[in-house]
Amino acid sequence: MSYSPRTRDLLRLTLTPGLGPILIARLLEAFGSPDRVLGLSAREMQRVKGIGDAKSVSFVRGMKESEGLVAPELELAERLGITLVVLGDPGYPPLLASLPDAPPLLYIRGVIRHGASDRYPVALVGSRDCTAYGIEQAERFAGVLAQAGLTIVSGGARGIDTAAHRGALRSGGRTIVAAGCGLSECYPPENAPMYESIVSGGSGALVSELPLRTPPDADNFPARNRIISGLSLGVIVIEAGRKSGALITAGIAAEAHGREVMAVPGRVDSPASSGTLDLLKAGGATLVTEPGDVLGILETPARHAAGGTFAARYGAPDPPPLFEGESDESLPLTPAQRSILAELGDALTIDELAAKTGLEPSSLRSELTVLEIQQRVKREGPRLVRWP
Repeated sequence: MSYSPRTRDLLRLTLTPGLGPILIARLLEAFGSPDRVLGLSAREMQRVKGIGDAKSVSFVRGMKESEGLVAPELELAERLGITLVVLGDPGYPPLLASLPDAPPLLYIRGVIRHGASDRYPVALVGSRDCTAYGIEQAERFAGVLAQAGLTIVSGGARGIDTAAHRGALRSGGRTIVAAGCGLSECYPPENAPMYESIVSGGSGALVSELPLRTPPDADNFPARNRIISGLSLGVIVIEAGRKSGALITAGIAAEAHGREVMAVPGRVDSPASSGTLDLLKAGGATLVTEPGDVLGILETPARHAAGGTFAARYGAPDPPPLFEGESDESLPLTPAQRSILAELGDALTIDELAAKTGLEPSSLRSELTVLEIQQRVKREGPRLVRWP
């Protein structure tokens, strides 16, 4: 398969050790295009928030070394039937593209039909250490929702994730696996037949932002959780303990992505459901007991997704124009505004921003209003981020 120079350059950035999606996005925002970023000196790179002396030297060295990694990576991808899609391309999942920390590049094995049969994805997540009740409910919800035309998204892990994918396949529906490893790896290994069935049967896809040979290290999974949420209209939590990663996914979905969060109640004395029940008691999720409850809750988000207004309705910004040049710096900034923008490398609430900048709340709100009018800052629910 032939890829554009832009895709190859972005792959080089992705293959640079330590250079994750947030720093790649900041570099692209500051310097305009992947090829320009690849030509930066360490001194130039230090202008970007979050990159100091040591990182800049390491990144420049890593970007040079990554040039020799592109051809083998693309050859392996072609051999495995994996496609690379970059943010901004038509094949990139639109719900995921609306996030400020969207992966700049996705590896996809299989097919995602985001304009047709995969238009309405919903995530099902839960614990690896689940009970028979959790397996039963995951398969029940996934099977009925898949029959109703929703695509089931999960992480492919043992327990609830596997049950959700299995339930979708058994009902003849579609499912997407967001992997916490590179797609030349298989985790867990016992799911290899199921993954092959998804791909060969045209029933969905396996997705990862990680280079193909990346092993399933524990550090990969928290970032993977944001992809599960970002691909979906909403997240259903089924049987999660208090330390379950499914609660991380639910938190990301509610607080950062503006997604609907739902939870299936479990036994009140079961440790496997303690996290789910805590989530319900705290008002962090809507209680659902039947798949029909989910369909009712997702009706409005689905309508906005179909109409192309999902990002505007749920507070997620449009994807930044990564390949169209630098941000407009023509309007002058006050010292207070520069201080605000310097701190907004990550999404912050007004209180967090006040603590970091030391500005009085009244002054901060006034400066933020100006920055919003200038379209330098945008709100994502209760948080603010730099924009574009």
